Amino acid sequence: MWGAIFCGFVAGAALQLQQSALLQATVYGALLLGSAALVPVCFRLSQAAVWGLRAVAVLVLAAGLGFGLTGLRAVIFQTGALAPALEGRDIEVTGRVVAMPQRSDDGLRFRFAIESARLEGQPVRLPPQIYLGWYAGFGFREPVTGASGPDNPDASGGPAAALALQRPPPALRAGEHWRMTVRLKAPHGNSNPHGFDYELWLWEQGVQATGYVRAGPRDPAPVRLADGWRHPVERLRQSLRDAVYARVADRQLAGVVAALLVGDQNAIERADWDVFRATGVAHLMSISGLHITMFAWLAAQGIAWLWRRSARWTPALCLALPAGSAGVRGGLLLAAGYALLSGWGVPAQRTVWMLATVVLLRQSGKRWPWPQVWLLAMAVVVAFDPWALLQAGFWLSFVAVGVLFAAGRDARDDEITGNSAINSGANDPQFAWAEGKNNLVFLRWRAWLPQGVLLAVGAILRAAREQWIVTLALAPLSLLLFNQVSLVGLLANGLAIPWVTLVVTPLTMLGVFWAPLWEAAAAAVAALMLFLQWLARWPLASISVAAAPLWCAVAGVAGGLLLALRLPWHWRVLGVPLLLPVLLWQPLRPAPGQFELIAADVGQGNALVVRTARHALVYDTGPRFSRESDAGHRVLVPLLRALGESVDTLMLSHRDADHIGGAPAVLAMQPQAALLSSIEDGHPLQALRPSRRCAAGQHWTWDGVDFEVLHPQAGDYETPQKSNAMSCVLRISNGNRAALLAGDIELAQEQRLVASGVNLKADLLLVPHHGSKTSSSPAFLDAVQPGLALAQAGYRNRFGHPAAPVLERYRERRIAVFASPACGAATWTSGQPDMVRCQRQTGLRYWHHRPPD
Repeated sequence: MWGAIFCGFVAGAALQLQQSALLQATVYGALLLGSAALVPVCFRLSQAAVWGLRAVAVLVLAAGLGFGLTGLRAVIFQTGALAPALEGRDIEVTGRVVAMPQRSDDGLRFRFAIESARLEGQPVRLPPQIYLGWYAGFGFREPVTGASGPDNPDASGGPAAALALQRPPPALRAGEHWRMTVRLKAPHGNSNPHGFDYELWLWEQGVQATGYVRAGPRDPAPVRLADGWRHPVERLRQSLRDAVYARVADRQLAGVVAALLVGDQNAIERADWDVFRATGVAHLMSISGLHITMFAWLAAQGIAWLWRRSARWTPALCLALPAGSAGVRGGLLLAAGYALLSGWGVPAQRTVWMLATVVLLRQSGKRWPWPQVWLLAMAVVVAFDPWALLQAGFWLSFVAVGVLFAAGRDARDDEITGNSAINSGANDPQFAWAEGKNNLVFLRWRAWLPQGVLLAVGAILRAAREQWIVTLALAPLSLLLFNQVSLVGLLANGLAIPWVTLVVTPLTMLGVFWAPLWEAAAAAVAALMLFLQWLARWPLASISVAAAPLWCAVAGVAGGLLLALRLPWHWRVLGVPLLLPVLLWQPLRPAPGQFELIAADVGQGNALVVRTARHALVYDTGPRFSRESDAGHRVLVPLLRALGESVDTLMLSHRDADHIGGAPAVLAMQPQAALLSSIEDGHPLQALRPSRRCAAGQHWTWDGVDFEVLHPQAGDYETPQKSNAMSCVLRISNGNRAALLAGDIELAQEQRLVASGVNLKADLLLVPHHGSKTSSSPAFLDAVQPGLALAQAGYRNRFGHPAAPVLERYRERRIAVFASPACGAATWTSGQPDMVRCQRQTGLRYWHHRPPD
């Protein structure tokens, strides 16, 4: 019956997360109270005849509890949202830096707890916590209409912005009390199929507004009011991170050490993350559930050992509390402290709640079956953070635990410990070998092999078996969640797990007491990196597949589990066909003679994917957000991977940063793609992939769909031109329906195209220059005569795109305009030319921002 309660509670919370809009708080409250009152009534129905009915009733009522509690919490949290009238206004705020600031090449990002706020001298109400950026001192581009801070990709720059020198950000520290002028906006992120949900991440972190510090020469200077003693853990984390960077000369290695010490994952460079993901060891390179679990286990062993030794002097201690119980409780407390030092992130919290649940259950003397323990831990985590159900790490953790439970020797003795399950049978050091009774050679050697060797060999083989089981069972789930899985992960983790857990992490932690050990930890990381980089260079080190539906992943996990379980081989081979759907799944493609266009949501920039029956073209790649982040890496690469696309041609309309910022990431992912562009011969991209010039008259056909370049003319390359004037204009047509991709052409180029007499008519138009006043002239729109138009621009972008006069010209001609801030990624097909599918509408949830019309 308890299992039904836990399962129902989790299911109810999961159901509430599917709501596109919240109900009234009274509805959630009534459901919560009513369900809580009726559950005890169901428990009193003990007759065997109604046992099944009671179980169903308990399941439904528990679902009501989960649904009501999650919904009520969401309603309460949403009441603190930023008022739309305050967006883009200069507001004087006073408050405290509540977390360790994150430094990047463009400035600082930090969380700020609001104490008071004033707009034009009058007090205003702001969300309790906001996320701010403070730009670096080199020529910050001043927004025109209120841009977002550096955390938001919508804030990409452009030549039309006016330069204003910023005061460089100081060395902010957690706990400091500040008064500053900020400009805020509602949490708004890119909305793309299979993309990262930035707005959900902010919601889960308790942040309800983002923005940036106004520190230009005409702005009031930010003032540090007091240093403050609050947030001592965050201050300690920052001090330790700074000490690591001061001690370790190699910044790249220092970043990994800092991530393992204080959980600062942003310190790890993107190139290193790419290696870690390709080799399947990314979970080791930050303070994850595995680290906290191992720390808890080691702390428990150490405390228990000390407790037993203390019996010589204070025997009353062991009589009052057995050494095993003291060790487990002490290990849990120290693990919680370690999680706090790591920043108390969601994965760390999840692990602590899981550990606490099992420790308290075991210490109470209850011996529940493993499925019930597993469901209890899941329900506890969901009660604290129901939105964790939408995080990949949640499912990887719990599925891994469940698989190890199911594959264990005696499931009744299993215990759940964070990201791994430790079977109580592991106390037998010879279990992993002695269980294989047909291994006669080993059974003969057992008589004289040293006990230490048996312990070591047994532990190694047991760890290898568990790693094999988890790798095999989680591969289908990883493919569903990330569309990628490492084929060298088993080998990489075989060395990386003991190396990081037993060498790198202890050296990192002991460096707190003797700093030279951080250099030793960095050397150990460097040695591991050589091995991982070698593995990452292997052919097929990792594979990518198209995004598959949920049923494929369920079948795949079941297949992996069957292959890993201790079953006869005629049962294990049944897992092979269950793995095939997730490996072979292919999304639907346009029929021959048809084409599809996906305008990705990349903020202020252009990026589109055009698909035919067997080919794909990418038109522009969006902006570069910072040295470590761009639209190609963040949006296009995951999208292309999820679609299972092999790109034939990458067309870059012109050299502006908001159009080519993501090109290096796309070119690295698609080595076979030809590059077609108007970029100059000396452009850095030419070193990555030689480009062929786009010129009017170029034409090719894919699967019955014609592609024709209309601009620029070949002679335009002979004279200096503005970058916008050299935009490659592409018309795509199947003879019945057409789309026109116009880049950033302006009035002069539009007039030239109209005068040339080329066929410009199209059903769909990519709004030229994101809707700038310099484009979308009446004559051009009359020549194209589109029914629909796509405007790719950032939310509250600094240029005011698309401009109001431009939108009015589209409205006058009854052309429906779909802008990225309200639509997200837009999908249009030639087979349904009158409809655009907006990702922000199809995937809408209540935490998503709804931009005003």
